[in-house]
Amino acid sequence: MDITLHTTFLPHTDPDASLGFYRDLLGFELTQDVGQGTMRWLTFVAPSAPDVRLVLTPPAADPGVTDAERRTVLELMAKGAYQSIILATHDLDATFATLQAADAEVVSEPTEQPWGVRDCAFRDPAGNMVRIDQVP
Repeated sequence: MDITLHTTFLPHTDPDASLGFYRDLLGFELTQDVGQGTMRWLTFVAPSAPDVRLVLTPPAADPGVTDAERRTVLELMAKGAYQSIILATHDLDATFATLQAADAEVVSEPTEQPWGVRDCAFRDPAGNMVRIDQVP
């Protein structure tokens, strides 16, 4: 069996702020921008992994979702408890310094975790938890 990660999704609440965070700050390449207003789907790839896509979607955009469910999703997003992503870098300290200097919301500074990973954490503009691991 030959299976790889192809696409992952995160919700967003402000497409322009998301572009600023993922494209301008983290360096992802925007490959698609579909829709208009807040109903935009943004697709990014990392230059080092162009076959893996990160798609930012409007939260709970499915027509079957009720207004109450949509409000719950937005509340969870604001707390950073709805979705998360783990990224990796070869220079965690430099990456942390760049994000901190850009006023990204710091959740945790670079830390040696008990499970053997050194990482830090931020929230993206929608509140999603973005952890960044140090890799060799």
